[in-house]
Amino acid sequence: MPRRKISEYSAKTIVAKALDIPYVGWAINSDDVDEQLVAVDGYDSYVVKVDQAVKGRFKAGLVVLEIKKDDIRTRVEELITKGYSSFIVEPFAKHDGSEERYLSITKDANGTTLHISAEGGVDIESHSESIQSIIVDDTVDWNDVVERTKLSREQLQAIVSVFNENYFVFLEINPYVAEHNTLKLLDLAVEVDDAASLLVSEWTVDDFRTPPRTLSGEEQAVTQLNETSPASFNLQMINPDGAFFLLLSGGGASVVIADEIYSAGYGNELANYGEYSGNPTREETRVYASAVVTLLLASKAPKKVLFIGGAVANFTNIEKTFAGIIDVIDEYAEKLSSQHVKVVVRRGGPHQEAGLRNMQNTLEKYGLLGAVHNQRTPIGDAAKDAIKEIS
Repeated sequence: MPRRKISEYSAKTIVAKALDIPYVGWAINSDDVDEQLVAVDGYDSYVVKVDQAVKGRFKAGLVVLEIKKDDIRTRVEELITKGYSSFIVEPFAKHDGSEERYLSITKDANGTTLHISAEGGVDIESHSESIQSIIVDDTVDWNDVVERTKLSREQLQAIVSVFNENYFVFLEINPYVAEHNTLKLLDLAVEVDDAASLLVSEWTVDDFRTPPRTLSGEEQAVTQLNETSPASFNLQMINPDGAFFLLLSGGGASVVIADEIYSAGYGNELANYGEYSGNPTREETRVYASAVVTLLLASKAPKKVLFIGGAVANFTNIEKTFAGIIDVIDEYAEKLSSQHVKVVVRRGGPHQEAGLRNMQNTLEKYGLLGAVHNQRTPIGDAAKDAIKEIS
């Protein structure tokens, strides 16, 4: 269940529809800004915001308040020069800051939880003690929640329903203003379970947003490799100083392994995500593995584990691809040993016996062995072995 942020424009459109309230806004991207701004009209002043899954936009200067239409283009172009490409333009909603409130919904093993506060706004993290958390079940005192949120019971239940029906895993409305029988959703963020993209109609993969960032040299090398090879390669850094480094094959297994680590409470320790597939050559696998191991060695985490994993391959030669990985382990063995790195393996497919045997012998030789599993060990159990090396 990879969590993906969708655009604020899409999130507000979905939630406003569920609440049966009007929403006025325009999604703008960096392509042909002038043409898109033609539709923006009818209000005295506007707000321009970067709509690219960036936290703390206001404090980072990525929100421009109360500007005239003639100034929107200039403001958008200023944000484009900072590396952003997706924006949202809305009518400026004048209000008293004391009226701002906070509401969010999360989903975890305990179920769906509602978080509310009468002290919403950009400084909510400084007032975290004001946030009350309520598990949404049959014992909820909706009258009390109505009093605290100033939302009606129907509105609250509509928000919970749209959350569940659209496979949201996180929703935050911060702030909103509820007064005089009106509801203004001033800022709204949503994360979805991207595995549900084929099950819903309200959002699509085109609504996903990611903050801009500069690729590391290793990520650039993998991008170039992917562009020149018939095989597939993907590498994305999440936390350069993370503890769990993944060298995975196949998208489905990659999702399961990453989700297992996240669900165990180690999401903040997940260093990278990505996968290789399509029966790459030994040399191509070596290039990919070298990028991952180089990033691992640069991490400042006190304990580190490399998880080499995947499902049962249909045609990828396990012995050949593992040979490329072993080439990298041979090259960096001294550094890996000095940092007390452990390696956990789980793989199956053509020539798996020779590939797994060679891998185990190599890891034992250098004192790097965590565990080596074939397809008879569930992926989740192998991931737990990696977690034990850290915990």
